[in-house]
Amino acid sequence: MINEAAITLKQLRALVAIRENGSLTAAAESLGLTPPAVSTQLRLLEENLGTRLVMRGNDGKTSLTSPGREVLRSMKQIESTLTNCYDRVKSIRQGKVGFVGIGAVSTGKYFAPQLVSDFQRENPDIKVALRIGNREEIIAMVMEGAIDVAIMGRPPRSPMVTAEILGPHPHIFVAPNGHPLATGCDVSPDDLLRETFLVRERGSGTRILMERLLDRLGEGRGYETVGMGTNETIKQAVIAGLGIAFLSGHTVASELNDGRLVQIKAPGVPIIRQWFLMHRRDMPLTAVTEKFRKFIVSQKGSYLPTIPA
Repeated sequence: MINEAAITLKQLRALVAIRENGSLTAAAESLGLTPPAVSTQLRLLEENLGTRLVMRGNDGKTSLTSPGREVLRSMKQIESTLTNCYDRVKSIRQGKVGFVGIGAVSTGKYFAPQLVSDFQRENPDIKVALRIGNREEIIAMVMEGAIDVAIMGRPPRSPMVTAEILGPHPHIFVAPNGHPLATGCDVSPDDLLRETFLVRERGSGTRILMERLLDRLGEGRGYETVGMGTNETIKQAVIAGLGIAFLSGHTVASELNDGRLVQIKAPGVPIIRQWFLMHRRDMPLTAVTEKFRKFIVSQKGSYLPTIPA
């Protein structure tokens, strides 16, 4: 009966050394052990397999039996597998292979996919999962450990995070081409406040920025708003002439560049915030995540959409 659980690498390597060196004495010398120690490992291996593996001649030379040769072939496969394993572990520790989970707030979807693509082109053996969500969803993913790093605006106070600035994040008023306020000249607060503002849901960071600005410009005067669910819906509604909007410049960069939208010059805009790369302070970065962190920081915001002057 074979006792699989009792077979060890030490026993198997004793058999390999005996085969490669021709005798117990030479095998012991190659392993840095005594001949009795090698003999004990061989005896245990034969007992665990229930068969003779080595034949000893009168001259002290050894030869393998048929089961011994089969064990030797299997041991070579084991050693090859272990070597590959060691190489993979070393590569993971050095950040050459592995997995990194990245989150980005909704506005980040306009540049994060290209950023991930550029990183994977340079690091094809590192797998990257990109998750897009609103601010609350991304913070929840960070807290749960579902993602390793996050690209977002103002970092949260909880959990405690380490945050690095990636680049400026401008917020601007936009209108359809041909709109009366899209003259390229500064508009007055009175003219601005007569407009209908297309806005995200309450609690949206962009909406909060706009409300603070308009409250300051209008000194508390009221204005008309129409709520819409997504930035894409707001952009299409502005293009259709349903109102104007205050949006991230990176959200509307494409439409500004092709002329479907134009900026409105108003007091206090653009409002410049910052993009941050952040991760939980109590969760050290893996080698591959650190490699991504260095990659994105080294780009110095070059991947951010270009907004026309």
